[in-house]
Order: sequence, then structure tokens, then C-alpha cells
Amino acid sequence: MPPTYVAGVDSSTQSCKVSVHDLATGEVVRNGRASHPSGTEVDPEAWWSALQAAIADAGGLDDVSAISVAAQQHGLVALDAQGDVVRDALLWNDVRSADAAAALAAEVGAEEYARRVGVVPVASFTAAKLRWLRDQEPENAARVAAVALPHDWLSWRLRGYGPARASELGPDLDALATDRSDASGTAYWSAAAGEYDLGLLERALGRVPALPRVLGPADRMGVTLGGAVVGAGLGDNAGGALGLGARPGDAVISIGTSGTVFAVSDLPISDPRGVVAGFADGSGNYLPLVATLNAARVLDAIAGLLGVDHGELARLALDCAPGADGLVLQPYFEGERTPNRPDATATLFGMSLSSTRRETLARAAIEGLLCGLADGLDAIRRCGVPAGRILLIGGAARNPAVSQIATQVFDVPIVVPGIDEAVARGAAVQAAWALTGERPSWTDEDARSFAADHRPLIRQQYAARA
Repeated sequence: MPPTYVAGVDSSTQSCKVSVHDLATGEVVRNGRASHPSGTEVDPEAWWSALQAAIADAGGLDDVSAISVAAQQHGLVALDAQGDVVRDALLWNDVRSADAAAALAAEVGAEEYARRVGVVPVASFTAAKLRWLRDQEPENAARVAAVALPHDWLSWRLRGYGPARASELGPDLDALATDRSDASGTAYWSAAAGEYDLGLLERALGRVPALPRVLGPADRMGVTLGGAVVGAGLGDNAGGALGLGARPGDAVISIGTSGTVFAVSDLPISDPRGVVAGFADGSGNYLPLVATLNAARVLDAIAGLLGVDHGELARLALDCAPGADGLVLQPYFEGERTPNRPDATATLFGMSLSSTRRETLARAAIEGLLCGLADGLDAIRRCGVPAGRILLIGGAARNPAVSQIATQVFDVPIVVPGIDEAVARGAAVQAAWALTGERPSWTDEDARSFAADHRPLIRQQYAARA
């Protein structure tokens, strides 16, 4: 018999990636990619065009039995009654809604928000963007008939729905659907209760528009016009966790442009401080998450300052003992979200004639980056979520100094997966689940494991400078 293929989509802020996998083994048989426009607000039609281009680049879907879409979380896709986009989508990184988020938190109370929906509003969440729209663009707000997220809207279009002028099945807003993970990032859906909080939605927009129905991990959203099963889809972080095979007890640390720390939990969490977001995951569990602004670009900055590439930066760092001879970099180059210090700048502490060397600066950059992420993991642990293993992902995780120093910063074993596109793979896992009714057990033969070599001095020095 010919092999069965499933496809996963990663529609991120920067690009759209499509990977086609063998259902039985998880092996990638082909893939495709297309770029997204830059900016913090984007016409969703650009995502749709990029998805079509990436599918074509991946050889099409004619032999694909199921597909699922993972996408950037939180963004606001507002639709009118005809299925047209009311205005360009506001992305997660559009911070003009910061004041709106603060207003919502003040009106309801941070503890009450956390109790009701597991999160406290920040600028990235959909509820804050709806409040901004209500206050700043009331004419557009009045046109909103339905509110979707990026992956909801793309999955809707894949199934043939959309504006009457551009779709086979027309603007059926009742056909919109989403999943638990993405719904939990809106600040008006509760992962713990498994339902929308319409009172919080009405507080944000001033009324209650149509919302996507929320599907479970194995549910089928529908089919494409070509007959392929469409899975529930999911948010990008949940897609990454699913693609990595993360289970309760695992924490994932992603070092990209920004940093994220999340753990799979079998219980929902609620953090009234708003440090930990109580999201749902893509497997039926929960995904408490902490985000930082400063991650891989810290290493870019210090490598540029030293005039070296990342390979030489790693060599310099590993030529220095843990603790960098007392040199500590607090890496708030772009302000910081966790802790919430948007106006902060980076600071170098402990400079002396003996400690100020190329090797110590390289080492301090990596230690400072990892200590910030370790603080995020501590915040998740304080919510009662265990973490007995860390999956370290992102481009910087492949740097040998980062993975080795991570074993000294963290107190549990480190695994660097061999999976290149975890989010697209997670979407493909979900597509397979929707097709067969069973979560596949694909292996990662190229993962590298590192035993813990915890050196408390590193974090003690960092904490002393906080």
C-alpha cells in the first residue's frame, strides 16, 4: 500500500512553513515555505497567499489525507457579517493595546481575571486589542460580527469559507472553529472551565460577537475542498510542545527572537501576578507559559561587540569558568516583559581589571540570557507545576556553549531535540490524530541529552544584581 501523508502548517509572524510527514513514521517527506510581510498589523489575505505559496512549494496537497494549522497566538482577526476583514489584523506584538490591557485589569481586578480565565490581560491578548478597537476605532468596532484568531481564520479559508467574492462556500461565520490552546490566549476563554467568559468579552468590545467553537485535540474541524481532513489547529507554542512530544513533567525553553518558557501540566494554573499565563495545550492538558523579550539577540549583540561569529563566541565562553569571574550581564537590551520592566536597559556588573575580558563577557552573555529564562521556570514551578526535564529549542539551542552552560544554570537534565520545525511537526501530529483518532508516537532519533551539572553560583550572582 502507498504511504499515508499528513501535513502541518506553521504560520508564524515571519513566514509560513508547510511540512508533509509520513503518517507511520513522522518522517518529513517534503516541505515548503513563503514569507510574511513585516509589521505589527497585517492584512490576513497576505497569510492566505503565503499559505497557498507554501503548499505549492511543498508539492501540493493532492496526496495528503489530513492537515492542521498552527499559527501565531493572540492576534485579532475581526470579521464583518459578509466575512470580510474589518481592518488589518493586530498581531501579538502590537503594543498599542497596552493601555487597554491595563484598563481591563484595573476594572476587573488581576486576581479576578486570573480566577476566571487563567490570565491577566497584557497588550498581546485578543481582549486588549478588542478594547483598543472599541475605544480608538468605534466605527470599525461596530462592524465586527465575529472575532477569530490567525489559525482559526486560515483553517476556515482552507475549508472553502471566506468572503463571498473569494471563496467557494461563502461567509458562514458559524463554521469558524478553534482549539483550546489558542482560545486560552484571548483572555475571554477559561482553560480550567473549558468555556468562554462572555462577560469579559462584552467588557472588552462592549457586546458579544460570534466566536469560533472550541474543539478538542482529536476533533475534526472539517475537510478541505479537496477532501483532506482539517484538524482543530493550535497556537504556536502548543504546536511546539506537541511536536516535541512534551508530556506532564516536561518544560520547554525556546530561545528565539524572544524567549518562552512553558511546561505541560495536567492541572490548570492561575497566577494573579500575571507573570505566568495559564494557557491550555494541544493535547488536552495545560501549558503555563512565561515570555521574555530578550533572547537570541543578546548573543547577536555581544558577538557583534566582540567582532566574532557565534562559533567563536561559544569558544570564548567555554574558555571561562562558571560565574564568568564575577561578571554579570543583566540582558534587558529591549526592556523586559518578565519581569515587567519595559523601560529597562541592559547592565553589566562586576567589572574589574581581572574580570573584564573577551572570555568573561562571552560567558556572562550566555549566563545572563539563561538566568532570565531560569527565573521564568521558577515562576512556573511556584504555581505548583513540576519540571523534571528541559527541552531546549530555538536556533541558539544549537550553540554548544548554550547547551553546555544550560546544564550549569538549570538543575535538571537538558535535551536538545533534533527536530528542526517543531511547530509544523506539532500541527502534523494533530492532523494525524484527527485522521486516525490516536495521537501518533513519532520518535526523535537525533535528540541530544545532557546531564545536569548545576552550579548555584551562576544564579546567585545574577539574583544579587536584580
